[in-house]
Amino acid sequence: MQTVQPTSPLKVYQEDPLNAGTPLEYVPEAFLTPSDLFFIRGHGPIPQVEPATYRLVVKGMVQHPLELSMADLLTRFPQHTLTATLVCAGNRRDELAAIHPLPGEILWDADPISTARWRGVRLGDVLQAAGIEKEARYVAFRGLDQARIAGELVHFGSSIRLEKALAPEVLLVYEMNDAPLPREHGFPLRVLVPGYVGVRSVKWLQDITLQSQPSTNYFQARDYKTFPPTVTAETADWERGKTLEEIALNAVICTPKSGETRHAGPVLVQGYALTGEEAPVERVELSTDQGVTWRPATIREKTDRWAWCFWEAILDLPAGECQIIVRAWDTTGKTQPKDMRPLWNFKGYANNAWHQVQVSLV
Repeated sequence: MQTVQPTSPLKVYQEDPLNAGTPLEYVPEAFLTPSDLFFIRGHGPIPQVEPATYRLVVKGMVQHPLELSMADLLTRFPQHTLTATLVCAGNRRDELAAIHPLPGEILWDADPISTARWRGVRLGDVLQAAGIEKEARYVAFRGLDQARIAGELVHFGSSIRLEKALAPEVLLVYEMNDAPLPREHGFPLRVLVPGYVGVRSVKWLQDITLQSQPSTNYFQARDYKTFPPTVTAETADWERGKTLEEIALNAVICTPKSGETRHAGPVLVQGYALTGEEAPVERVELSTDQGVTWRPATIREKTDRWAWCFWEAILDLPAGECQIIVRAWDTTGKTQPKDMRPLWNFKGYANNAWHQVQVSLV
């Protein structure tokens, strides 16, 4: 069983497999999340990998199958650095569970999200070196980690469309925040798919397969899909579910935390906002009257296209109970939905409704 250090500030949701979030109060302190604060999402035990004997296999609809050592990756392909945010598809699941129970699911707060500076090689460069057959449409990944599903051990896997795989931002990374990947984050090599939910960024990467159809791996075919609120786990037709790919526009209040008591008067409100491929975040707004009126927050830190932005505002709040709501807008004029009830799904994925906290002012 893998555990975090007793002194770690991570919020542990599950010990085996290890799942832990980045406490929201720490988020605004550092645009790049320190490695010991980076959220951990696991589906099985963390593999022990010997880098000297590690090999990455590239196969399927390719002209020249490859078997690459870490030295091969470092010497044969140009290196690239990118700042990008990873977020779990179950981010803010606890709010959906308050509408209707989500048995068997990890009830994440808004904390399975972190940002790092990543270094690696472009997946597209590796695929081009293998020679892409014209029939290829998808790129499937398989990790060395295994999860127990219905009594059987299953390797974790995923796939993305070939067009996304060839995009310059998609990397095979070996460094995180200028240091080798920690074991819990995929050492020695993982995929990084910026703009997509974290499940597509497979850790402990074992092989890459080019194919004509999406992966049939359990986690691609029978998990990480969304359904309408009327569908249940018992009635779901997994072939009709919507595959989770792009990160939805979202904004979250990190501080103050819901349930806190603060002094009346000026209150500093801080948080993060992010989006996926479609368009960058343009502005963030706050409301204290249930969305009747809004005031702009200041976006105080915004760097790479694929990373979150930090925002803040000082609100003058009178004594009493106060609900603070946040929403974001992107550059196309799209904003977040007000009501999360139409977003409810039996897996608790993709909650991007208005985020709110309840605070007491004295």
